[in-house]
Amino acid sequence: MEPPVPEAQAGTADTQGHDDGTRLPEGGGQQAAADQGTLGAARAHRPVHLHPGFLLVVIAGGILGALARYGMSSILPAPGGWPVPTLVINLSGAFLLGLLLEALVRRGPDTGRLRLIRLFVGTGFMGAFTTYSTLAVETNTLFGAGRVADALLYVGVSVAAGAAATTAGIWLAAGHHARATDRREKAVGARKEGQ
Repeated sequence: MEPPVPEAQAGTADTQGHDDGTRLPEGGGQQAAADQGTLGAARAHRPVHLHPGFLLVVIAGGILGALARYGMSSILPAPGGWPVPTLVINLSGAFLLGLLLEALVRRGPDTGRLRLIRLFVGTGFMGAFTTYSTLAVETNTLFGAGRVADALLYVGVSVAAGAAATTAGIWLAAGHHARATDRREKAVGARKEGQ
């Protein structure tokens, strides 16, 4: 017969993330342990998209991203009515998002501090910084003005160059991670040889 199990205490996950007092793996298990000390520790059983703290993180990032987009679109010129500001914003956003997400994936599972960074910078800031709706409106405006070639070129460059920018960001983050891992392994090897 098994000994009695103590009552669960909210927000008291042990080092394995078992916060229901059963000492059995539960939904989130190690993930909940990794979230200790962040917003996720308070309500480990609630999905991320329903967690008020995480929603506030996304909203805060979104406000800053929207302001950054407004600032850049105010500064960049639009020669001949061509929507250069939106193109530059979306391409730079695609590059940075590829760079960020690849870097985060290579640093570990999407928990704790890494999750907060992804939600604040990736979902919030970059989600508001880049804009599909403006791309659609500007394309429609070009079509409406009879500038069919410009509209098609705008969409084509946005999609093709956006994919290339994302790939470049991923490639850069992967290369940086590989070089950093190589340096760490060499440093460990040198310490072992020195002992």
